[in-house]
Amino acid sequence: TETGPPPGFFVWGRRGKNMDIAEQLLIALSLIMVFEGIVPFLYPQRWRQLVHRLAGLDDRQLRLAGLVCMLAGVALLYLSR
Repeated sequence: TETGPPPGFFVWGRRGKNMDIAEQLLIALSLIMVFEGIVPFLYPQRWRQLVHRLAGLDDRQLRLAGLVCMLAGVALLYLSR
């Protein structure tokens, strides 16, 4: 019989070996940093304006925006599995 991950199992950087949770978290954090850096790199003026607007929001609005982002992330994870 053939050993290795089951069909459809995501393996990146290692062929045929399962990644542990630390490696997966490091990859996820790295991708977050790349995506977070795209907008300020490409549009620094717009990024500064957005940060200025966000600073003017009250705590409730910021928490709601954070909740929406977290729920969207959970939904994407659920759909991708």
